[in-house]
Amino acid sequence: MKIDIYTHIQPRKYLDELLKVVETHHKHLLTRFRVIESTRSLWNLDERFRIMDKYGDLVQVLVPTGPPVELLVQPKDVIRLVKLYNDEIAELVQRYPDRFIAAVACLPLNNVDMALEEAQRAITDLGFKGILVDSPVYDNSPEKTKPIDLPEYMPLYEMMSNYHLPIWIHPRRESSVSDYTTEKESKYFIFHCFGWPYETTVAMARLVFSGVLETYPALKLITHHCGAMIPYFADRIVNLYGYHRAHGQTGFMDKLKKPPIEYFKKFYNDTALYGNTAGLMCGYAFFGIDRLLFGTDMPYDTEQGGQFIRETIQAIKQMNISDLEREKIFKDNALDLLNLSAAKGKP
Repeated sequence: MKIDIYTHIQPRKYLDELLKVVETHHKHLLTRFRVIESTRSLWNLDERFRIMDKYGDLVQVLVPTGPPVELLVQPKDVIRLVKLYNDEIAELVQRYPDRFIAAVACLPLNNVDMALEEAQRAITDLGFKGILVDSPVYDNSPEKTKPIDLPEYMPLYEMMSNYHLPIWIHPRRESSVSDYTTEKESKYFIFHCFGWPYETTVAMARLVFSGVLETYPALKLITHHCGAMIPYFADRIVNLYGYHRAHGQTGFMDKLKKPPIEYFKKFYNDTALYGNTAGLMCGYAFFGIDRLLFGTDMPYDTEQGGQFIRETIQAIKQMNISDLEREKIFKDNALDLLNLSAAKGKP
């Protein structure tokens, strides 16, 4: 069995509701949403199953996808759509347990109290195995972004620590975030290709240096794209922060009981590098085998997800690791992290 822990899905009823909102209030986004709709395996189960059937031992964890609902509807309407999304996903997991082994909850992050309530409902009533947090968090506008280490989010981290279930961190950056201050928007899709992994890196750094991982040592966090910049720049992290600390410029690190690099190693990470074996080996060398989980970012490729699944599997098979370690990446780490040990007996 291979457990893909990072596959996106957009339930049809939920997508139709978003399309109504876009057609009424955000006509400038309509073309973008039609592109989303054209990715049929995102919402069409027959198409999704056709792709999955090429890999008979493949099961998926269903993860929310963007854009964040906070960007599209009024604050009062966010919770209604979030509940619609989670209810649809829960129904899919219940109906197709041999396809979908678990689900991740969408939350109304513009309202922490409501986010806490929905997280509790999703986990205790619907049986979800974690939550998704976008980084940055959007405060009802693409121009108003908030970091995920604000004090207001600490109750959410405490809750997930107590549940012993992970938080999926998903990066996001809008095209309106320009690459240079003299320009009004990003060019050449730089905001997406490079900006999103950068946002993951920023989120990880904020969680480390703000002391979130010190305060909640049991907190489990999954990054997208194998830890983004962190594995590649590990020695730069050690040396640069060591340099500034030697010159008395890092008082913010006084709350940390261990060197910062040790906290970065605590993150869990998917393998969604789209087939980059060298990149996976870099992640393996930094995080260790117990912190890597098979994840593909399905379905956002030219084959409706088929390319990412195929090339990610191939890249993992080409890693210079043992068969036992490969099993950890493909299956065992996910079973342990999501408290699904009962499924270990499956082939």
